[in-house]
Amino acid sequence: MRALVCNEYGSFENLVIENHDAPVPGDHEIAFDVRAAALNFADVLSVAGQYQVRTPPPFIPGNEAAGVVTAIGKSVSRFKPGDRVIGALRGGAFAEQSVVDERFAMPLPAALDFEQGAAFSVAYGTSYHAFRQAADLRPGETVLVLGASGGVGYAAVELAHAMGAKVIAAASSAEKLAFAAEAGADHLLDYSTQPLRETIKELTGGVGIDVVYDPVGGELAEQALRAIGWRGRFLVIGFASGEIPRLPLNLALLKEASIVGIWYGAWAEKHPDELATNTQELGDMIEAVKITPRYSAAFPLEEFAEAFRLLAERRALGKVILRMERCA
Repeated sequence: MRALVCNEYGSFENLVIENHDAPVPGDHEIAFDVRAAALNFADVLSVAGQYQVRTPPPFIPGNEAAGVVTAIGKSVSRFKPGDRVIGALRGGAFAEQSVVDERFAMPLPAALDFEQGAAFSVAYGTSYHAFRQAADLRPGETVLVLGASGGVGYAAVELAHAMGAKVIAAASSAEKLAFAAEAGADHLLDYSTQPLRETIKELTGGVGIDVVYDPVGGELAEQALRAIGWRGRFLVIGFASGEIPRLPLNLALLKEASIVGIWYGAWAEKHPDELATNTQELGDMIEAVKITPRYSAAFPLEEFAEAFRLLAERRALGKVILRMERCA
């Protein structure tokens, strides 16, 4: 099989496509032909050796994919060969075949194609866990989503809207905000031209934000924390800006606000029963057309560098997909 391989930490430009043996599923794993895999900013960090969990080279990056089951381990009960599947992997998605633990796989809903399925598990799993378990989001509360046009940002806007919240989508351009608006945002905030704190104060009548969803970090984080309301919850998702903020904790004290870190992969490992419940509820939302995973760009595996570049330069709208079919 063909696979995209990181042989040493560095630029994504140095990744190479190599031929590897197809993986064999363990007792609790399913093997599947990968039809589409999605990129995340974590993949950019992983190949650079900068992610919070470092995988020693050589390794095949990629943490979410969709495809068709080809083989199952002896203890697998939920899948059979021929099933369409979505997998949340721990690496190995950027290859023609991969394996995933049965606990971290779900049937690909009939309403979704492979590209949509690949765009689903990390973005929607992260955002739903953040709102459901970490923030205990309630209908009528106000959510600020930073980086609202990115993969997790778009999912967060759509899920918060589906859960009955009022959503302020924030991004750095009119084009990005137009994309986020399609997810159901109630208000749009261009933080390249509008002062974030003052605009939020105006939009909320001075009450402030109930929940901040921040996958960006950098200087926006403190501005958002200053705009939070009494007993608001600040969700730390990631640092796409490349800068980890140093927040003045007196801001949390003065409003009895909570700052909560979200590490979806680690949570999923520790709470498989809650993960199963979340996955079922997300599947029900897809069935009810309350959420529809989106991607804005898809590339053949041979054009991986351009796909990575979209993410690294923060130009992506929604998810970016790698297709595993061979170029003619």
